[in-house]
Order: sequence, then structure tokens, then C-alpha cells
Amino acid sequence: MLNINKAQKRTLFSRTNAQTSSNVSLWAGGIAFTFLFALLAYGLAKVPGFDHIGPLACSIIIAVIYRQIWGYPEKIRFGIEFSSKKLLRYAIVLYGLKLNIDVVIHHGLGLVLRDVGTAVFAIVLTVFLAKWMKADSGLSLLLGIGTGICGAAAIAAVSPIVKAKEEDTAIGAGVIALVGTLFAIGYTILRPYIHLTNIQYGIWSGVGLHEIAHVALAAAPSGRDALAIGLLAKLGRVLLLVPLSFILMYWMKRTGKIEKDTKIEFPWFLIGFIIMSIFGSYVVGKHLIIPKTIMNDISTLTTFLLTMAMVGLGLNVSLKALRTKALKPLIAMFITSILLSFLTFWTM
Repeated sequence: MLNINKAQKRTLFSRTNAQTSSNVSLWAGGIAFTFLFALLAYGLAKVPGFDHIGPLACSIIIAVIYRQIWGYPEKIRFGIEFSSKKLLRYAIVLYGLKLNIDVVIHHGLGLVLRDVGTAVFAIVLTVFLAKWMKADSGLSLLLGIGTGICGAAAIAAVSPIVKAKEEDTAIGAGVIALVGTLFAIGYTILRPYIHLTNIQYGIWSGVGLHEIAHVALAAAPSGRDALAIGLLAKLGRVLLLVPLSFILMYWMKRTGKIEKDTKIEFPWFLIGFIIMSIFGSYVVGKHLIIPKTIMNDISTLTTFLLTMAMVGLGLNVSLKALRTKALKPLIAMFITSILLSFLTFWTM
């Protein structure tokens, strides 16, 4: 009997090891899947036309097309979800290095006030229009936050706090990237015909556009000063991501969007975001010299991790749901973006 028990234990142990090995393989396979799609997105982003929307939007496009033709690769779901959740948060932490808190505090407090107004206006108006149009409230809130704060990165950061569906997160990130690109190109086209100084135009771009990449795209043609002030204005909006996240945590409890006894997962990655911002602002270049090439590599890694995460999110998108669910929130966000551009322009 003892021999039988030992044999059974050995069999059970072997099966457990085999199952663990299989799970690790599927986990690695899912990550490799998003990695390869991210590489494809980088390649597509270099094609004329697609070079204006960037790798994040391209990765979502590729993933959505794959989902509609071949379906979701269920066998490697675990690894894909690791990319869309864990890698996403790691990328947001690294994203903090792009925020120079010292510059914002000492040189851009006036811009921060503009940024606060921009964030409040964009979020409130988008949600109001969505409610008036009877649009999907969850997706509309994400688009309002993306418009008012910092595009896809803001949507990704607040999604776990507001308990957003992965499909809504993916749709929101894709829409904000595409619409933001259209607006950035529009700003560039209008630049020679509007009566703004280069500095004013830079501020207009930084306060009115959606993503940091969009601000860079629009402001760069006006010179280094316009680009610098534009990015400064935009970084102030990135900084608002932290207090907004805590406000949303309080709001979710207060409005009963979740059970009062339910614990909201604390967004520790935002603490990492703050730490990296402080590190980049007060340590790097002052007490620790890091070569510019390495900082550029870290920035590239951050974008690549975000691109991998967008692949995972894009695979959750159903075009049928997109047609029926995203149209009204898109209209609400588009109207908000137009009014925001006009408002910031007339207050220059």
C-alpha cells in the first residue's frame, strides 16, 4: 500500500510539474505574441500615413484586425493579459521620467492653472455631452480623461480605478490616438494662418492637444522655444494624473459605483510614477549623470512596453461593439476637442 501511495505521489508530482511547465510556456507565448505584434506596429508606424498616428495606435489596429479574422488566441490569454495589465503599469512608472516636476513648479505655475482648467473642462463637457446623447458613460469618461490629461496613458492609468472594461480601455486608447493625431495635423496646417507668436502657438498646442507626441508633432515646426513651452504645458497636464486618480478613487466609493465594503486596488504604480518623476527631476543630471543615449533607450523601452500592452487591449475589441458603442462617445469627445481648441486659442 505504501508503494502504491509513493507511486501516486510521484505521478501527481509529475503531472503538477508538467502543468506548471505548460502554464509557463503559455504565459511566455502570450508575451512573445504581444512582443511580435509590437514590432509589427513599429514597422507599420514608419509607413507614410501611419507615421502620423504612431506605434500605439498601429498596434491596436493590427490587434483589432487579427481579432476579427482569427479570433482571440485563448490558449495564450494568460501571457497576453500580463502584457495588457502588468507591462502597462510598468510602462506608466517609467513614463514618470518624462515629467520634470522641478521645471513645472519653478517655471510653469501659470501653465498649470491653464492645465487644471483644461482637464476640468474636457472631462465635465465630455461626460455631459455623453449623458445628453445617451452614450456609453464608461467609455465617455475615459475619453474625457484622455482628452483633458494625457491621452492613452491617462486612460490606461485610470481604467483599473474606475473598473473599466478592457474593451473600453482599448477602444478609448485607439480613438484618442487617432483623433489626437488628426488635431495635431490640423494645428500644423493652421499655424501659418493664425496670428500667434511662436511661444503662444506652443502653449496652444500644449494645452489643447491630447498626447505628448501630438504636442511635439504640432509645436516642432515653430521652433525650439515653441516646442519647449508646449511640452512644459503638456507635462503640467501629465502631473494632474496623480490627483485625478485619487479623486476618482474617492468618487467611486462616494457615488456607490462599487460596494462600500469593496476595496479598490490601490494604484501603487502611480506611486512609482511619482518616485520616478522625482528621481528624474532632482537626481538625474544633478547627483547622477546618465548618458543621454541611455535616457533615450529608456524612453524607447517605455513606448515599446506601452505598445505591447495596447496589443493585449486591442485583442479585446469587437468591431461590432465598436460600431454600436463607440460612435456617440467619439462624437462627444470630438465636440469637446474642437471647443477646447477654440477656447484655448481665444485666451492666448
